[in-house]
Amino acid sequence: MFTGLVERAAPVVGVKAAKGGLVLEVDLGVCSEGVRHGDSICVAGACLTVISLEGTVAGFDLSPETIEKTVFSSALAGRSVNIERSLRVGDRLGGHFVSGHVDGLGEVVAIENHEDFSTHFYRAPAEMHAFLVSKGSITVDGVSLTIAELQGNGVFSVALIPETLDSTTLAELGVGDSVHLEGDLLGKYVQRILELRT
Repeated sequence: MFTGLVERAAPVVGVKAAKGGLVLEVDLGVCSEGVRHGDSICVAGACLTVISLEGTVAGFDLSPETIEKTVFSSALAGRSVNIERSLRVGDRLGGHFVSGHVDGLGEVVAIENHEDFSTHFYRAPAEMHAFLVSKGSITVDGVSLTIAELQGNGVFSVALIPETLDSTTLAELGVGDSVHLEGDLLGKYVQRILELRT
């Protein structure tokens, strides 16, 4: 379980072929402290398991399922990804409940910069439209955000403050880029309960 409060943007140092999948290597830097083999880490919004740790560089297995639902297969060395270690009992929950399970790939459709602030517009895939709620929570590449406004046809906006732009990879996005989206966990349970009642 995660909160969507990114600890740092960490560089990808390698993507290697493995039998049936890939191994993603990320330099966790200071976030490697306390990390052990088998730990779960949220990498750009996806919950991945540490399979190796050499110094500060962690390796993560990417299964065919993960490769299909993420952009990791196109990740290049030098690109940064948002990192968050798993939530510990007793930690403050400053964002929202994030499982690290990518629901779908979104697309950046517009960016409006306002001096130090920015408004991003993303388009969510059709299967995620039910999770889009004005002033509700959404995770974009592992970042806990509030939907500012719904535009229709799956397009929504988020307002990004300087702190978010400085400490995550969202400032590096451009129109047409793909992003990992995760709908609000509580909304998923509500939707499932309603489905079972009909």
